[in-house]
Amino acid sequence: MQALTDAGSRQVEEIAARHGVSRAAALALLEALAAGGGRMAQFSHPELGGLGQWSHGGMIMIGDMFNAGLRQRVAALCEALAGLLEGGGGLAPVPEADWWPAGLGRPAAAGAQNDMRYAWFPAARRLVLRQEGRVRVYDTASTGSAAWRSSRGVANR
Repeated sequence: MQALTDAGSRQVEEIAARHGVSRAAALALLEALAAGGGRMAQFSHPELGGLGQWSHGGMIMIGDMFNAGLRQRVAALCEALAGLLEGGGGLAPVPEADWWPAGLGRPAAAGAQNDMRYAWFPAARRLVLRQEGRVRVYDTASTGSAAWRSSRGVANR
């Protein structure tokens, strides 16, 4: 993630205060959001209920699973910080060049964990995975055997 500008740092502090968490918790979540392209996050912070995941559109899970109030507060914090990333202000992550095949457009969801990246394109009915430098495109509408095309050719499984 890019370093915060002074204005960005003030905005993070204001958002943290508004949602009742520390600056450190907000920064941990902001870094997770930046890694998820501003649309999803995997995080771990005690103030946020421990281990958790958030995805734009309403999916939220936190380790303190029976604490509905905290879950709502973390979801609202995620939305606010994601908006901050989207709006720029010195907070936007340096964009990575599109690693999926041209012509698919922008993914509805994208993320990464360790060496695995994924991007989902519902309009094109495609799921694209990248691992160890190899890109594979899956047809999500096919039934039976999964048809896939790698960056090195076409094959069926």
